[in-house]
Amino acid sequence: MKEFLVELTTAVPEGADPAEVDRRRAAEAVRAGELAEDGHLVRLWRPAGELRSIGLWRAADESELYGRVLGTLPLWPWMSSVVTALESHPNDPGRTVFAG
Repeated sequence: MKEFLVELTTAVPEGADPAEVDRRRAAEAVRAGELAEDGHLVRLWRPAGELRSIGLWRAADESELYGRVLGTLPLWPWMSSVVTALESHPNDPGRTVFAG
């Protein structure tokens, strides 16, 4: 699987029914848990004092990321996203190095 850094910003439409907003937010938490269990959502952060999120996500490719992962989030229709495909860096201190 490939890794992606994804920044998500949610903008609730003006005039949205508060009950619908609450329903979607509750469903979002459930879906995020499912995506974590499936190995797609690895980590999720919220910058201090902001209402956006930054996450480490995994998918086979960008098509799967948008179609079968992010696109299934209940808040997705209200979200804007910035996706950055990631690759390993040779100096990554978390990288496992095998002697051969």
